[in-house]
Amino acid sequence: MRKTIVYGVLAGGAILFGYPFVWMMVGSLKPELDISSLSLLPSSWSLHSYTAVLGKIPLARAFLNSVLVSLATTASVVLFGSMVGYALAKLNFIGRKLLYVLILFTMMIPFQITLIPQYILMVKLGWTDSYLGLVAPSMMSAFGIILFRQFFMAVPQALIEAARIDGCSEVGILVRVIWPLSRPVVLTVGLLTFMTSWNEVLWPMMVVRERSLMTMPQIVALFTIGGEAESQLGPLLAAATMLSLPVIVAYALFQRQFIESMASSGVKG
Repeated sequence: MRKTIVYGVLAGGAILFGYPFVWMMVGSLKPELDISSLSLLPSSWSLHSYTAVLGKIPLARAFLNSVLVSLATTASVVLFGSMVGYALAKLNFIGRKLLYVLILFTMMIPFQITLIPQYILMVKLGWTDSYLGLVAPSMMSAFGIILFRQFFMAVPQALIEAARIDGCSEVGILVRVIWPLSRPVVLTVGLLTFMTSWNEVLWPMMVVRERSLMTMPQIVALFTIGGEAESQLGPLLAAATMLSLPVIVAYALFQRQFIESMASSGVKG
């Protein structure tokens, strides 16, 4: 009886949280007049909303821009975050604890405080309206460093000492010993970074004005608030569906590793 109640509550929660997404996806395939209904069974199926979106905004180019920016950001965060996390977890040097505290402190600073200084820096460097301006401010992540550091603390020191005795450098230890053992945390940091970068709207709005360089969230936001949808709900739902599908698919593929890493990283000090 207890399991039945627990599973019933979980099923109810899943329906409560999942229904809006399912309704959005189904609504994007409905005729415009049927969208206002809460029913998931339309009178007919139509791709008119998707053709309307693709005909009004360069969504394919924006999709490629988002993929490029998100993958570049994810790769840099995983690479540099793992290096810093390894140093904080396994190397002894002066100021290690202070550096870790400073990294924790940066997580307490609202991003709105650093937004304007970052924009001024991009302008001074001439990186506005470029991919570099989109990627550079997000190449390091304090949260990613902390996750890597917590995970690496659980790696036996004997493995590292054995690699050093064999003549392996610190970079070699990271690549040949640590990374193969850290697949869950690498996938977790990568997935979180990819989702964050993919959904970013405010920063691209500030540094990119050229339509050919706009990311998918940015151009969808302009499509929504700029009047190009012509007050039609169908194209808005279609644009939102195409924007959310890559993140949903990525999480569905790697959710097991994500949960495993969060559990193993969160119980160790």
